[in-house]
Amino acid sequence: MDVVYKEVPMKTYTVKMIWDNGYWHTSTEPPLNLTLESKSYDTLVERIRIATPEMIELNSGYTGPIQLVFVSERTEMLSEAV
Repeated sequence: MDVVYKEVPMKTYTVKMIWDNGYWHTSTEPPLNLTLESKSYDTLVERIRIATPEMIELNSGYTGPIQLVFVSERTEMLSEAV
């Protein structure tokens, strides 16, 4: 008897992380709908990794493989050079 494997499509979500006033904030589209913040970029990435599967399941019922694409934006104003 041959074993048949069902291929499950991977869902990809983009998480935009924006630096503002000393904190990293998330910006995501439905069904992810994450609103998180942290002073540390790495801490925020870890929080997103933990929260994402649960949020996707709650908002869409999807429980398959997930790929996250992290996009970060950090803008800083510098004083004029002396």
